[in-house]
Amino acid sequence: PLPPPPPDRPPFALTMSSAVQIFSLAEVSEHNSSKDCWLLIAGKVYDVSRFLDDHPGGDEVLLSATGKDATDDFEDVGHSTSARAMMEEYYIGDIDPSTVPAKQIFTPAKQAPYNHDKTSEFVIKILQFLVPLAILGLAIAVRIYTKNSE
Repeated sequence: PLPPPPPDRPPFALTMSSAVQIFSLAEVSEHNSSKDCWLLIAGKVYDVSRFLDDHPGGDEVLLSATGKDATDDFEDVGHSTSARAMMEEYYIGDIDPSTVPAKQIFTPAKQAPYNHDKTSEFVIKILQFLVPLAILGLAIAVRIYTKNSE
């Protein structure tokens, strides 16, 4: 049996074929155990509690997708058409879209501004070359000086 809807909204949305129960994300999120597991995929709510033991990827995969919109998780796996058809037997209603947070749009981190003159990089490269060369030259000079003073 389906749980009763909250008193602040109607229990069903009418469609041409039949009445569809509407759930909030909070309601769906409450069903997150191995005995009672609901998933939200593509705006539809599925009670997959009976399917947990039969899922080819194991029950952990389904349980980790509870409490959120699992559409991306479902699509990333690449389910077969038979798996998609099987979903209909677990369908119990639709989600109230106003209760699902908007997807975050990825914005890459800002990069440091491009240094056109690169003078500091040039100086560092020159020093990396000249300092060891100067040390080598100093070592040779000391060797020559100490050999001449003997």
